[in-house]
Amino acid sequence: MDEPDRRQTSVPTGKVRGTGQMKPLSGIRVLDFGRYIAGPYCAALLADYGADVIRVERVGGNEDRFPVPVAEDGAGAGFLQMNRNKRSLALSLGSVEGQAIVKRLVATADIVVANMPADALAKAGLDLESLRATKPDIILVTASAFGEQGPMAGRVGFDAVGQAMSGVVRLTGTPDQPYRAQVNYVDFGTAIHCAFGAMVALRERDRTGLGQQVSGSLLGTATAMSNALSIDYALNGVERVPMGNRSFGSGPTDVFATRDGWIITQVVSNPIFARWAKLVGAPELIDDPRYVDDMARGDNGEALSARMAAWCATRTTEEAIETLGAARIPAGPVLDPSQVMAHPQVQAMGYVEHVRYPGTPAPAPIVGAPIALSGAVRDPMQRAPQSGEHSAAILAELGYSADEIAAMVAAGVVQLASA
Repeated sequence: MDEPDRRQTSVPTGKVRGTGQMKPLSGIRVLDFGRYIAGPYCAALLADYGADVIRVERVGGNEDRFPVPVAEDGAGAGFLQMNRNKRSLALSLGSVEGQAIVKRLVATADIVVANMPADALAKAGLDLESLRATKPDIILVTASAFGEQGPMAGRVGFDAVGQAMSGVVRLTGTPDQPYRAQVNYVDFGTAIHCAFGAMVALRERDRTGLGQQVSGSLLGTATAMSNALSIDYALNGVERVPMGNRSFGSGPTDVFATRDGWIITQVVSNPIFARWAKLVGAPELIDDPRYVDDMARGDNGEALSARMAAWCATRTTEEAIETLGAARIPAGPVLDPSQVMAHPQVQAMGYVEHVRYPGTPAPAPIVGAPIALSGAVRDPMQRAPQSGEHSAAILAELGYSADEIAAMVAAGVVQLASA
């Protein structure tokens, strides 16, 4: 049975339905001027736990609405994920009236999220100085490609650039062909860092009464995630090279074919290696000097992978995973994207909600913040908003009359969502 169309037609209460319990971020208003992933996902994480997040976008919708369209209005798959639990205010941001609305909105806000270069922030009046003139204790959360200083500051960039500059792309794939990850993990990591920074800034504001700017960057996130590689080179002087799915620091760590699919193992530490060696019928490897520790097993991992490949080739994926799991050896199936949401473990975690967006052929499986707080239960997820869906309600909250709103709609300053 299809899930209902979960429209959000009023200001979020911040309470867990049926309990009267206030959510952790109840009473916090966030203005989301973000684009694509780093800004919008940061704001989505705050929305998941009760913040009133208003997505401020252009009339007709921002460009990040439309990649990989899945709905009749062109809304894309990533958009449905990044903009859950938000309300949409669609404005002509360059108009005098639109700028006045933004200023009035800022006066009601706690946090402004905007992943754009510093010059674009200033042009839009979203730099910290401009925001403070309206709301002295405002917290501004920004995410740029390369940071605020240095020769590349101010340039634009996306996830893959961060991946490449962190050294990870050079170690992925084969010696003659580096590969990037298809999933934008640098963008998501930056969003998570920015959400963490927003929470730190809120805590500091509680203590001092002062707002501040939280600045994240794709390059900063990427280098933080790959930092151990840089430390390894700095102290050991070894320039690591790509080796497919194997690891230079453990083994057998690799992807293996089974009778009906693929699995991955990650054998790290002597105790796990000992259990693995006994499981595959090779206990003599435990005391083999070639495999004395993780680094040695990484250096000699090709032979270990060959041994594991032979073991996997006679088993189904399910048989291999069950046997490895019972032996407490880290392993998992290599799933197709079409298999992920149906996997029993993914379903058991309870993070996936099926939410209907207007004009989609079925409810969309959307993953909320993949954490659980024992003392705070999340509301059922609200779907991503259509462009301008909540414009009238938000403007009324700001004190605009129905006639004023109608006049702005007629002038093209404000967009209301289509019925």
